[in-house]
Amino acid sequence: MSNAYRVTVSERPQAVLRVPPHNWLSEGDSATLSCEVEGSATGWRFLWYRVDSTVKHTLLHRNDGSYSLSPAAIKHTGLYVCRAERGEPAYYTKYSRPQPLWITGSSPAASVVISPNRSQHFTYSTFSLSCDVQDNSSGWRLRWFTGREWLECPSSWSSEMGHTCTISYPYTSDSGVYWCQSDSRATSLAINVTVHDGDVILESPAQPVIEGNPLTLRCMHRSEPTSLSADFYKDGLRLQTQSTGHMTIPAVSKIHEGLYHCRSPDRGTSPKSWVSVSIFLSDIFMKLF
Repeated sequence: MSNAYRVTVSERPQAVLRVPPHNWLSEGDSATLSCEVEGSATGWRFLWYRVDSTVKHTLLHRNDGSYSLSPAAIKHTGLYVCRAERGEPAYYTKYSRPQPLWITGSSPAASVVISPNRSQHFTYSTFSLSCDVQDNSSGWRLRWFTGREWLECPSSWSSEMGHTCTISYPYTSDSGVYWCQSDSRATSLAINVTVHDGDVILESPAQPVIEGNPLTLRCMHRSEPTSLSADFYKDGLRLQTQSTGHMTIPAVSKIHEGLYHCRSPDRGTSPKSWVSVSIFLSDIFMKLF
């Protein structure tokens, strides 16, 4: 009888993809994606893929763990995944969880308007979006990306006169990035809309905030018309507690950019919103989760 040997079979390691925290960019921005292997840091080579609507994986690159888009272009919008390999023959990790990345252009001819004017909305609470076309040009339509598919109004939405689309009973699946696009493929700056099935949302303006202007944030409860007593947070750190349920920054600057959310001790916590501040109106945008 031979000597005994112990054989250990472990789970195939998991690749983890990380994208910018706001995962929404304007055309011309720069972005870097990173990939790592859970529990193992050395000896890996990373493979980068973009996933299309048929779930086909297109190999983009092989490298040491980062993938850069500089400058970002509209064609880069999509779902990204990564995995790692090492050894000969190659041993592969599991694919990472798909992560969306949105890139939109900007056109001074049109902008997105949302009513009520906030980025977060409760499920089953009606809101509408429209394309405000400055030069009365035709061929504009509202488009959006939900993280897995690209859609446009009307589809399941009701299309009203002009460039307005309304959803009467929104679900969390209606969360996404919305923009206006013309037949010639000109695009407006986009806004990010979050539909939340919890009881608390952060009320923040969907439209950009210009440097030097005030920014007011409110904590709202689904069934109570008044604002909640709440704690307000930026990048995970508590800024202040307000019994009135709202806080105001008198004049925003670049240092105020970050992820904001609110928490009511009795009611719950809102989703997070990324707020971006810029000097020039044509360059600014608000990025939300």
